[in-house]
Amino acid sequence: MFNVVLVEPRIPQNTGNIARTCAATGCGLHLVRPMAFEIDDKKLKRAGLDYWQYLNVQYYDGLDDFFAKTASDTARYHYATTKAPHTYTEVEYTDNDYILFGREDAGLPEELLYKNEERCIRIPMIEEARSLNLSNSVAIIVYEAMRQIGFENLKNLGQLTKFHW
Repeated sequence: MFNVVLVEPRIPQNTGNIARTCAATGCGLHLVRPMAFEIDDKKLKRAGLDYWQYLNVQYYDGLDDFFAKTASDTARYHYATTKAPHTYTEVEYTDNDYILFGREDAGLPEELLYKNEERCIRIPMIEEARSLNLSNSVAIIVYEAMRQIGFENLKNLGQLTKFHW
């Protein structure tokens, strides 16, 4: 599946909600330190507690450590930023892609974005809006990637409790 990378997350509730999205979609979650909270933070756990056992989470000591441990001939990285020249729907996502999201208060480092212009993606919004909530942004992009592969490995039919379809 896909990999969601949070670089130096600051808000535990966002990370908890993102963990829940990753667990529900089978995406890997990669957390790049430093983080502004501990993983046992009750706000984080409250947002994603019921799903934590379904989560594949990995930790890294900074971006250099992340890239050193994930680099391969097939690794593809996408950088989500409000400053991107491309929209998230222009990308053809493939299995095991990494989608990086930056700090809630600062985004991804501009040097990283500058070096990877062709892989920078954004979610369109009105000019007056600074940004969307991080957990909403992750969900939007992850579900576009999942849509492109036909929601592979995801349950596509729900059931009513009192009736049957």
